[in-house]
Amino acid sequence: MPAELSPRERVLTAMRRQVPDRVPKEWSFTPAVQEEFVRRTGRSNAAEFFGFERRGVGLKGVPQLPDFSPWFPDGSPEGTTFNEYGSGHTPAGFYHFTGRIYPLERARSVRELDEFPWPDYTPEWRHEHLEQHVADLHDGEWLASGGVGHIWETAWQMTRMEKLMQDMALNPPFAGYIFDRIAEDRAFAARRFAEAGADVFHCGDDIGMQDRLMMSPAMWREWLKPRWRRVIKAAKDVNPDILAFYHSDGDVREVIEDLIEIGFDILNPVQPECMDPAELKRRYGDRLAFWGCVGTQTTMPFGTPDDVRQVVRDLMATVGEGGGLLIAPTHVLEPDVPWENIIALFEAVEEYGVY
Repeated sequence: MPAELSPRERVLTAMRRQVPDRVPKEWSFTPAVQEEFVRRTGRSNAAEFFGFERRGVGLKGVPQLPDFSPWFPDGSPEGTTFNEYGSGHTPAGFYHFTGRIYPLERARSVRELDEFPWPDYTPEWRHEHLEQHVADLHDGEWLASGGVGHIWETAWQMTRMEKLMQDMALNPPFAGYIFDRIAEDRAFAARRFAEAGADVFHCGDDIGMQDRLMMSPAMWREWLKPRWRRVIKAAKDVNPDILAFYHSDGDVREVIEDLIEIGFDILNPVQPECMDPAELKRRYGDRLAFWGCVGTQTTMPFGTPDDVRQVVRDLMATVGEGGGLLIAPTHVLEPDVPWENIIALFEAVEEYGVY
């Protein structure tokens, strides 16, 4: 058995496709499940309660957003909130889910994009704390991971997905401008995390549906692959050892080779309803680590505690063999996940997750 590792060492060893002392783990809750966690445990911090090994670092948000109202001539529903790119979340009345409104839905020209109040992440006050935050986490022996964000998702949430896909085909300068502005922001954040000494930077886009990509592989390779390559290069030029984490729900098998080629080290969340984690381990496990693999469409909401335990045993015997696995549900845990299954996941990782 490998010697006991610190939380940081455990994740780094696993994500570098080596054998740690035990498999690292992580999961997160939607608000309703967080309330249940507090009720059941009397605690507020799930990471501390369950012993997760990762801690996040990030750039600071702005104290006040720009006035996006000129970009919504029809107004916005009461209770709408906006992010820094002007994407609006509207109340939907069902748990934490929201509707959306899109600031660039009516925009057609590059001139309009020049006039848009794009965010600026470069002022020092937004990132000068990163070095100290990372150092503090390392002093506590935690893994420090920086959240870089998305390109595709941010873009379509500004324009509406149908419109962005039309613009990619019919108005390339317009779509290219949006992608480039967002990619520039992502590259800046990735570089700053590398400079600050972060161990991992998290980024990605939901480009997968249940059985295929949302777009053709050729379109992804034209529009998104080179921009993600730029983001990864910005970080790894500073620190070649920093690990790059790519997230996409759904079936992304058609571009996994491309993700590896441009420098991604970790694939998340590996939905077992869409891709076979054991098959991916066989094909790519010498070049890629896997973060996730426990189904939130199947096992966690609809399985029994014994089903959860069996999934953990199976993952350890397949994806976990030789390292390269962090066990996690493939998304935040929704209100239909029984508390007993959450406890079963924790207990199973504790029991079967030792190498």
